[in-house]
Amino acid sequence: MQKVRIPVTLNPARCAQRQLRYEGLLPAKVLKRVNGASAGDCTDVDVSVECGVDVQGIVYLKGKAVTELTLICQRCMEPMKHPVAVEFAFSPVTDESQIDELPDAYEPVELDENGEVHLQQLIEDEVLLGFPIVASHDGEGCKMASRDVVVGRVNEPKPADKQPKNPFAVLETLKRN
Repeated sequence: MQKVRIPVTLNPARCAQRQLRYEGLLPAKVLKRVNGASAGDCTDVDVSVECGVDVQGIVYLKGKAVTELTLICQRCMEPMKHPVAVEFAFSPVTDESQIDELPDAYEPVELDENGEVHLQQLIEDEVLLGFPIVASHDGEGCKMASRDVVVGRVNEPKPADKQPKNPFAVLETLKRN
C-alpha cells in the first residue's frame, strides 16, 4: 500500500462503512506539542489507521504510530534518541451516556460539530502519552550510570558461623527459672 499523508480530520462512521485504511506519514512539523516537549524535533510519525465496525456494531478507529524522539537524559543531561511506538483503539461517542456502554477495548473519542474526529491531534495525544516518565539512557549508554546512588540499606553478607539471634531466647531463660 502506498504511503500517503494522514488526513487532518475524518468522519469515523463513513470511513467505517467503507472499511478505509490509512497508512502514511504525519509530518513532524505539525506536532507542535510533541516538539515542544522534546529536546529537538521528532521524526515524521509512521501511522497506520484502520476504520471499521466490530461484531457488536461499534464503530472503531484502530491504529499504530511509530516515531523517534530526541530527549534529554536526566542522568547525564545529554541528548538521546528514544523510540516511541503506540497502539490505539478509539470509538466515537456523541454524549456521556455512550461512554459507560463502551467496551474496555476502546477509548472514547468525541466528535466535533461536523461528526468528525481530529485525527492528527488524536495521534499527537497518543505520542505524548508514549513519552517516558523519566528519560534516561540505558545503563551502558550513559556517562553517569556508574554514579547511581542506592538509597536504603545494603544487605551485607552474613558470616556462615554467625547464627541469627533468636527473638525467643529471653523466653527460654524465663522458662528455666
